[in-house]
Amino acid sequence: LIFIEELADKVIDAVQPQRERLDACLVFPSMPAVMRLNKLGSFSMAQLGQSKSVISSFMKKKKQQGSGGFEEAMLKLVRTLPSVLKYLPSDKAQDARNFMLSLQYWLGGSAENLENFLLTIAKAYVPEASKLASVQIAEPVVFPDAGIWHPMAPTMYEDLKEYLNWYDTRRDMKFEKDAPVVGLVLQRTHLVTGDEAHYAATVMDLEARGAKVIPIFAGGLDFSGPCKKFFFNPLNMSKSYVDCVVSLTGFALVGGPARQDHPKAIETLKSLNVPYMVSLPLVFQTTEEWSDSSLGLHPVQVALQVALPELDGGLEPIIFSGRDSRTGKSHALHDRIEAVCDRAIKWAELRKKQVRDKKVCITVFSFPPDKGNVGTAAYLNVFGSIYKVLKGLQDEGYDVGALPETDKELMESVLNDTEARFNSEDLNVAYKMSVPEYKKLCLYQEALEENWGPAPGTLNTNGEDLLVFGKEFGNVFIGVQPTFGYEGDPMRLLFSKSASPHHGFAAYYTFVEHVFKADAVLHFGTHGSLEFMPGKQVGMSDGCYPDSLIGSIPNLYYYAANNPSEATIAKRRSYANTMSYLTPPAENAGLYKGLKELSELVASYQGLKSSNRGIAIVNSIVDKAIQCNLDRDVALPECDAKEITEEERDTVVGSVYKKLIEIESRLLPCGLHVIGCPPSAEEAVATLVNIASIDRPEVEPPILGLPQILAKSVNRDIEEIYRLSDKGNLDDVNLLQDITMACREAVTEFVNESVAKDGRIDVAFVDILGKLSGAKEDPWVRALNKTAFKNANKEEMEKVFNYLNFCLQQVVKDAELDSLMKALRGEYVEPGPGGDPIRNPDVLPTGKNIHALDPQAIPTSAAVQSAQVVVERLIERQKLDNGGAYPETIALVLWGTDNIKTYGESLAQVMLMVGVRPKPDALGRVNKLELIPLEELGRPRIDVVVNCSGVFRDLFVNQMNLLDRAIKLAAEQDEPPEMNFVRKHAIEQAEELGVSVRQAATRIFSNASGSYSSNVNLAVENSSWNDEAQLQDMYLSRKSFAFDSDTPGAGMAESKEIFKSALKTVDVTFQNLDSSEISLTDVSHYFDSDPTNLVEGLREDGKKPASFIADTTTANAQVRTLSETVRLDARTKLLNPKWYEGMLSSGYEGAREIQKRLTNTLGWSATSGQVDNWVYEDTNATFMEDEEMRNRLMETNPSSFRKMVATMLEANGRGYWDTSEENLDRLRQLYQEVEDKIEGVE
Repeated sequence: LIFIEELADKVIDAVQPQRERLDACLVFPSMPAVMRLNKLGSFSMAQLGQSKSVISSFMKKKKQQGSGGFEEAMLKLVRTLPSVLKYLPSDKAQDARNFMLSLQYWLGGSAENLENFLLTIAKAYVPEASKLASVQIAEPVVFPDAGIWHPMAPTMYEDLKEYLNWYDTRRDMKFEKDAPVVGLVLQRTHLVTGDEAHYAATVMDLEARGAKVIPIFAGGLDFSGPCKKFFFNPLNMSKSYVDCVVSLTGFALVGGPARQDHPKAIETLKSLNVPYMVSLPLVFQTTEEWSDSSLGLHPVQVALQVALPELDGGLEPIIFSGRDSRTGKSHALHDRIEAVCDRAIKWAELRKKQVRDKKVCITVFSFPPDKGNVGTAAYLNVFGSIYKVLKGLQDEGYDVGALPETDKELMESVLNDTEARFNSEDLNVAYKMSVPEYKKLCLYQEALEENWGPAPGTLNTNGEDLLVFGKEFGNVFIGVQPTFGYEGDPMRLLFSKSASPHHGFAAYYTFVEHVFKADAVLHFGTHGSLEFMPGKQVGMSDGCYPDSLIGSIPNLYYYAANNPSEATIAKRRSYANTMSYLTPPAENAGLYKGLKELSELVASYQGLKSSNRGIAIVNSIVDKAIQCNLDRDVALPECDAKEITEEERDTVVGSVYKKLIEIESRLLPCGLHVIGCPPSAEEAVATLVNIASIDRPEVEPPILGLPQILAKSVNRDIEEIYRLSDKGNLDDVNLLQDITMACREAVTEFVNESVAKDGRIDVAFVDILGKLSGAKEDPWVRALNKTAFKNANKEEMEKVFNYLNFCLQQVVKDAELDSLMKALRGEYVEPGPGGDPIRNPDVLPTGKNIHALDPQAIPTSAAVQSAQVVVERLIERQKLDNGGAYPETIALVLWGTDNIKTYGESLAQVMLMVGVRPKPDALGRVNKLELIPLEELGRPRIDVVVNCSGVFRDLFVNQMNLLDRAIKLAAEQDEPPEMNFVRKHAIEQAEELGVSVRQAATRIFSNASGSYSSNVNLAVENSSWNDEAQLQDMYLSRKSFAFDSDTPGAGMAESKEIFKSALKTVDVTFQNLDSSEISLTDVSHYFDSDPTNLVEGLREDGKKPASFIADTTTANAQVRTLSETVRLDARTKLLNPKWYEGMLSSGYEGAREIQKRLTNTLGWSATSGQVDNWVYEDTNATFMEDEEMRNRLMETNPSSFRKMVATMLEANGRGYWDTSEENLDRLRQLYQEVEDKIEGVE
């Protein structure tokens, strides 16, 4: 079963040279290249995969019928062929028969079968074995292909009733009448070869805990048939007999490691409708290697046995068995088996327990630990959503006690005392845990003393007891998860590895499991700290903190649909069933104040440009643009407009207009989402316009984007319009704007057909197309009739609107509450991809169990094409600003979510920079490389320094391996240094550091395994840093761990010297933005990973590197400078009334969102110095000078307002904002006032 390219290559290298002298060589089902090594007399497979033989066409035909049929047919073939071939005279047939017979012995697997297999081959093909001529060799002993096995049973059963007859009459065990039933899925090979101790241990452990067990096995790699055959109630085949399924194979349910059929697997699991866990045996490591590794599970196994089962909806990748280093046999890891069994029974009990008795803990986050931050989650109105969930639970029959009247009252009762409500110290205390009780219940508390001293410590405590914050409503506890605890300590932030959880954190989860006794915990929103606690990356041991903290509680987790990467960390490290929620609907940013006046001036110029007023208007446009601080974004003339030509005047106006359109059309999520509340029709329009703008060659039938269809209707090509518009060509800027407006009109008309009275979309109405068929004019035709595009291709338009009709139905289907109720009933939650709904509408409807993607599938060839465009634009842009010289080194960041959404675009960018192309292997997995010759590349190979986020490191270890190989491949080419900067620098660094060139070419860096982020974000958010040098030290000490493809299983190794010496050569720092929802100031991750000022300090010439941001959020990819992007962000979000009013309408949480954008803006000043003074000046005018606005913020969330005032003063104190003394006095006065309000001083 060799299905891994690297392994296949090694086998071929070892066997190929010897094949001629061997008497026989047998290879059983593997990759074609390995199968070609077969040699048995005249039987060979040399043509495999290349010819049109009967066997290969049979295999192809069966493959198309679905992998299940293929497996079955293969096994039948193996069973029947030998007896048929026996009667064929030719030697060839006898050789083929011997091959098939050998395969049967092999599949039989027992000691006698393997002995007879060797005797058969020796007798037929080894000349020296003539003594065997008279020996009678027994036929293969055949075991059932599928059945039920039990370590105590006298036989294997092929019928569930027979098994249950035996099971229910056992004398050694007695079970309760309603005992939970756990179905186990096993691999047949372990049973027939007698290597089944780990299976027996799992069965015994489950039974010892009072559960009944049905352990089934299958010979092929399709377990869907046996699941259907043995897991349903024999008296009622539509009803599942089991309460939970645990696969112990580690494989996808259908198709194993080679080819999977996820839809078929999902179909089977949906019909069973029970929780589905996939535990794994160690395959590529011995127990000791795994135990000693900070990485945990070997990267290859993560790709095959964790990522693939997740696509079926598999949960909880816990390792249950190890491998003996001497014999290679499996053995039980008893403490891990206990964890698997304990958790499986807890999931099963959710099906058994009465609803009114079920206890649920809802956990909210407070991050960073500021008093206005309780209930933090990306894009989510947390308390509004919790209120909706509590109402839903009440309707299901849960005991939710006396519910407050409104979500605001609910929030206040959790946050307690209304006056001091935003002060974390004054949160409602739900439970005081004494230190003796904590020590008795929390078995790992001693391990925390190394970082935090003896309990109770200093956090979440009153000095004597540990405090659990939150409030109980009947059987529902709403609790506040404690924070990391080291955010405010600059010394701790410098440690290269993260600290353990503190006692207060451990006490919280101890309370939930052992005192409150929750049947399930619901973590509310993106994201908490549990899954980011130290421990192995994947495949944790009992010494890893996330595993210890979550204990045996089933974990449900609402996660933003657009963040599949961190959701996957929560899934793998805190065993969460991650259910997606929609991000708020996007709207166009629009124009306001001076920008709006400027756009009116542009409009009047277009009407009057040839009149005598034209020149005066251009002068007004230039003045107004300077007043709006656009002079750094657009080249404006220094002289009077009459001194330049009309063509030049057009270009000035065109460039200003293009900038205005860029601001106006930027998408922003407005307001915050409430769980279970789908968007209104109006809110869905901007999302649908963007869905419609993208060409989709991959869907059936392929679709052209609306802009392309409209451009073709006036005989133009959209790419050309984009290009000329980017240059500021006024006619093309106008045409592009006309196309954009026509798209919006057409989609708006289309959506208006489906609106109910309350402005929400009526689900009954939504199938608009069904309604419209032929009855009246299509709404989009009506819209286009008023424009220049009325001749747009009707067929193409219909395809787009058919697709939009489907997308609209998905947007308004709402499964978010439904999925939660399913999970709490112990049912299966259907899996689905996470990502950007605009790029990938399959993300909808939300409420799915989010998964990432098969990590070996990226980068796709489409991603490589998109990456090519960005790399070319980036290099061109840098040459333009750098006197035509190529950049020698580019420092860039790789994010987990971005690479899932774009299928690996930024991964491909790195490879293309160094001049290497990724290639798929025979099974379509991307794990090979091809060097692009310099002639084809047409430029030097550019060196890179790659900083991988901790999440990327966890999800894409195989891709880090590929990147490291790519860069080292480039470094080892014998090419002139001026054409290969990778080699040039590696040779210099090898000399300087006294290492080999290969080692010196190390360029793939991240955190230590189990640690995340550079902590620069924590320092900035908590104002716990002295100067920029301290932030740079954090970055260096936390981000200098290197990946080495020569020892891929070893994890990350500290390599600070190579890291520093590589950063010294950096000319450009670079990041990607890939979705409209998350921009530079929306989250702190972007500045946390920005090394701009650090590089300036390390470079010998002290030169600041250029900083660029690629923006691929629209079809027309842009490369802008960092400062341009920060300005665009400030104009469209922080300073935009449409955005901040949308936020303030969500009250307490909205005020915090505004404060967060301001803090993140300060972060960019600290790491890059690229924030203009006017950004702070305008922020001050918007939020601090305006008395009405001040009062609103003060009322809504005084703690967040205090943080805003403090941030403005900090910006001035640190030299990032130069302003009048009057402004500073006002801020100091305000700080005092808000402080008094919080302290309750009248």
